Amino acid sequence: MAPRARELTPDRSARHLFGSEMRRLREQAGMSLESLAGVVRYAKSSLARYETADAMIPPDLAERLDAAFGTDGLFVKLYGLARHEIHPDQYRRRMDLEAQAQLIQEFAGSLVPGLVQTEAYARALFQIHNPRATQDEIEELVTARMSRQALLRADPSPDLYLILDEAVLRRAYGGPATMRDQLARLLDLTLTPTSMVQVLPFEHGGHALASGSLALLTLSNGTQVAYEESISTGTLLEEKNVVKSRQRAYDLLRACALSPKESAAFIRAAMEALPHEDHPGPDPR
Repeated sequence: MAPRARELTPDRSARHLFGSEMRRLREQAGMSLESLAGVVRYAKSSLARYETADAMIPPDLAERLDAAFGTDGLFVKLYGLARHEIHPDQYRRRMDLEAQAQLIQEFAGSLVPGLVQTEAYARALFQIHNPRATQDEIEELVTARMSRQALLRADPSPDLYLILDEAVLRRAYGGPATMRDQLARLLDLTLTPTSMVQVLPFEHGGHALASGSLALLTLSNGTQVAYEESISTGTLLEEKNVVKSRQRAYDLLRACALSPKESAAFIRAAMEALPHEDHPGPDPR
């Protein structure tokens, strides 16, 4: 007995609508996924993921579907919407892809990346981001972030390469003690069999990634995706030419950043520059 087809949600996003129309017209034409795969020259498994919006639609599929179904540009128009929209589930998809990655490359412009944050540093970030949150809400967020780091302890674990702007080291969160522990965590990761940390000093000046943060995820099958994040938005990028341009920008920064050995010395200097005690606030009396 064939498994029941997954229910679609065309009202969720343009990508979901694209997949829903793809299934509707395929079934209307009496075609199986396997037969459609032969027509559009895509793997059956890939087409199944496009129907359920579990993967970003490749650029050339829209025209092939329009030709197969005689839909006069319908799928080209839907793809034009899907490729520009910010999906509400993108962060969750980023986490799913991150867990499958063999190589994670990140540039951070102002904050320590979540994968290597300490509990205290993460807690300080969440408290500043939402000062009205309850302690329980903050702890739930911290727990979720720490659980995300489990992939670095997996066997095998992904390779992790980080480029950190100097601002990441200089802007303290949670006080000197918290920041010192966080910098020590980065120092431990500077050069290991599975990790590398490089610092991009202020003296380098401007660069193409200065407006936010970037993560490049390389999966076991060679597929690469990118995730860009600004103050309030995150965008998952899956189109090959776009991801390639982000990889090029990352590679240029890596070439300009300090070596791992120099970065380790830089991080130690930042630790030594921190006050040795958390100074209490003014006496309220």
